Amino acid sequence: MGFRVPTDASAQRSELDADTVDEYGPYVLAGRKVWADLAQQMPVALTEETLERVRSRLDTIDLAQVREVYLPLTELIRMYVEYTGHLYRSTHDFLEVSERRTPFVIGVAGSVAVGKSTSSRLLVELLSQLPGHPRVDLVTTDGFLFPNAELLARGLMERKGFPESYDRQKLLKFVMDVKSGAPMVQAPAYSHLVYDIVPHERIVVRHPDILIIEGLNVLQPARIRTDGSTSLAVSDFFDFSVYVDAAEENLRAWYVERLMRLRETAFQDPRSYFAPVAAMSEEEARAYGGHIWDTINGPNLRENILPTRGRATAILRKNAEHAIEWIRIRKV
Repeated sequence: MGFRVPTDASAQRSELDADTVDEYGPYVLAGRKVWADLAQQMPVALTEETLERVRSRLDTIDLAQVREVYLPLTELIRMYVEYTGHLYRSTHDFLEVSERRTPFVIGVAGSVAVGKSTSSRLLVELLSQLPGHPRVDLVTTDGFLFPNAELLARGLMERKGFPESYDRQKLLKFVMDVKSGAPMVQAPAYSHLVYDIVPHERIVVRHPDILIIEGLNVLQPARIRTDGSTSLAVSDFFDFSVYVDAAEENLRAWYVERLMRLRETAFQDPRSYFAPVAAMSEEEARAYGGHIWDTINGPNLRENILPTRGRATAILRKNAEHAIEWIRIRKV
């Protein structure tokens, strides 16, 4: 089952117009209706209970959206996994070597508050139901942030989430070890409660069939060294990538609303890094959230995250109601 474009004339004109002046790059555009028709016979399912477990705060995704958006995306990824496997086996036959296939790696990128976590956890649930029930693991790049003490020492605490706030060499080594077929690879653990790396705690990845890596900057291109040579980037090892997109005004509103929701829940815990926010008035808390967006998250989006959007295999665009309104798939 492959991807097809709209068949009615007006939809074709819209697609051609969008394709001609597409700021996103060389993508095929499909609306929800067209996209949904691609996965009518998918052998996977998701219950309301599972969806409730994987859904992030404020995310309004329902089972209809899972069927119309994420089932076709799962089918597309399945095809990529299958044909990447064919290429892997053919290459090894040609080279006359015999090694176990390395994990298929998927990158999921996008802004703070866009819903990357929901998308990633949904993909874990759906991909693990594919024929053969592949083992699917998820790792976020939060664990590869420098510890807060290190960020403070480097003067980067106010740039947490920017590319320079991550231990990129450690993250790169992690992905390279996974792609090299290492039987066990460890990643640092991160706590959103204390807003820091958890010392001596590790996330262990044991040769999954599919690994999803979620993070703000996972689609960053390779950096140019001082001598003019090009370094490797984490995205060099992705077999498929997804960018979850939305207008910045919506992202800012979602971020502030998420902060307000956390103010009433997680921030009430005295161990929370953001416990002082729980003591603020509603007006003060909203102003604080807006300030964080305007000084940190917004600039990071515009300077570092959004410029990587055109490097994704698939772009999922959300509207103001958090619903995905269209999908772009990179032209092969």
